[in-house]
Amino acid sequence: MAKRTGKTYGDQMRAIANRYNESGQEWPATARQIASWAIREGLWKPQPSALVDRCADELARAMREDYITDPQGRRVRAKHAARFEEGGRQKTLWADITTASRNHMAVALQQRRQQVVGDCWQLKMDVDSYNDNKSPGDPIQMIFDFTDDLAEMEAVA
Repeated sequence: MAKRTGKTYGDQMRAIANRYNESGQEWPATARQIASWAIREGLWKPQPSALVDRCADELARAMREDYITDPQGRRVRAKHAARFEEGGRQKTLWADITTASRNHMAVALQQRRQQVVGDCWQLKMDVDSYNDNKSPGDPIQMIFDFTDDLAEMEAVA
């Protein structure tokens, strides 16, 4: 892991990416290129205590990519994560769509919807900033009503 300097881990990782950019390496770059450089430069080292976290992250990524075909022929995610608070701490529980309780699925699906809304909000901020600061005469148009997109995707599914 990055050396502790009182900053958050995310701050440290962003600093590594900034150092890569400032070092004259190829830019734009993939995260993999930046990671290889950071390891070669001794800026990031795996810590044994992080192995469980890394394994959990990889398991979560794999579970997010687990799909099944439902009885109606739709390709749907098999595993769904829902964050709950327990004893003052947040805990993310995973369940399979075929056996999950209605409560688990209601929470998981609503939380995923909020993630989509958050992504759309950030996209709007990015588009507005770009248009205001880099392209005021020819702004990029972004439509956030997905009704037609969903209908079109459903028609070809």
